Amino acid sequence: MRFLVFPVKCILCGKTGVDLCLSCLRETPAALRESAEWIFPLYDYRHPGIKKSLWLLKYKGKKRLANVFAEIIYEKILEELSELSIMENFTEPVLIPIPLSPKRRRERRFNQAELICRELVKINNLRYSVDLNQEKKFNLKLESGVLIKPKETEHQARIKDRRQRLKNIIGSFAVKNGELIKNRNIILIDDILTTGATLSEAKKVLKQAGARKIIAFTIAH
Repeated sequence: MRFLVFPVKCILCGKTGVDLCLSCLRETPAALRESAEWIFPLYDYRHPGIKKSLWLLKYKGKKRLANVFAEIIYEKILEELSELSIMENFTEPVLIPIPLSPKRRRERRFNQAELICRELVKINNLRYSVDLNQEKKFNLKLESGVLIKPKETEHQARIKDRRQRLKNIIGSFAVKNGELIKNRNIILIDDILTTGATLSEAKKVLKQAGARKIIAFTIAH
């Protein structure tokens, strides 16, 4: 029996070998819509390539895209932390992905935000393992089991009214093993920023558990 093998091609330019090439991604329109000053979205979600890429990652299991997005997010993290580490003592940050509810995780079998976090750690370790004499600027550590989502909620994307989004997400997060983030700086990672309700609720819960300063990065807005 013969199987047809279709070559992997860049969603935007058609280049073979990658699902989304970094050169195309760097030319994609940046997120220009207003967001809270502590949240750093990278791209405009209305761009067809970004929307399709996120759909493929979340719902079609194209996990390789997590690495592509992580490469770009990593650059943005370095850019922001170069100033924050000096001005606000934002050092030794802990990466925390926005969690899925147990039911949604079983359905999807993975959390795309956690995949991106794991790739960020790999990139950070690899970059500084090439030159053993180079001092590691930022020791990114992943804590994927600290922020949990025991409460199942309606998909935020299906709720158009901002007030309803806020009401929907309130009380949906909890912190487990809070000693791991006590007085620590946190970097939240999520795929899409819409109104900011999810990230704001996550920030509130983490602060209540003793986290120091919290910033967030998303792929799109």
